[in-house]
Amino acid sequence: MTDEASFVDAVARAVTSLGTLDVLVNNSGVTGRKPFLDASGEEWDSVLDTNLRGAFLICREFARAAIAAGQGGRIVNVASILGLRTVKGVVPYTASKAGLCHMTAVLAMRLGPRGIAVNSLAPGYVETDLNRAFLQGPAGARIAGRVPLGYLGQQPQDLDGPLLLASDAGQFITGAVLPVDGGHVVSSI
Repeated sequence: MTDEASFVDAVARAVTSLGTLDVLVNNSGVTGRKPFLDASGEEWDSVLDTNLRGAFLICREFARAAIAAGQGGRIVNVASILGLRTVKGVVPYTASKAGLCHMTAVLAMRLGPRGIAVNSLAPGYVETDLNRAFLQGPAGARIAGRVPLGYLGQQPQDLDGPLLLASDAGQFITGAVLPVDGGHVVSSI
């Protein structure tokens, strides 16, 4: 996710294989693990390079291919509710996902006239093997108690409906950041 040449190559191979590209769903992310005062510049760079620089590069290459083909398209960046709200930890992650939300808005303005809609999904806690113990433990229960729909640990398929942003049903939506979190982002913190 940090090698610029790999993005150029991946899009070129996709165009060769598929012809034209209509949709990019950009979903990458790492968090960093150390508390702010212990985090290194290298950890910051790694998280920002993966979550924001990588997103920029693949969006750029997709847009170049769509414009060269004389067509529009859809870009859906997968951000996070932590791009819209704050928590005490994971400083590089929250900064990168907030940057992704703002990048989405700017790209929507820049690419809209070229027929490319750009939006973001901001999922809450999606249950994975990495966070299942946390979500099912006492800390997860405390957070879930503040979520209007009453639970954390949504399943990946909970993003299926919001992915209408990638379809013709979302053709007049651009620049949006759609929280998919059971109301977590609007609940009191």
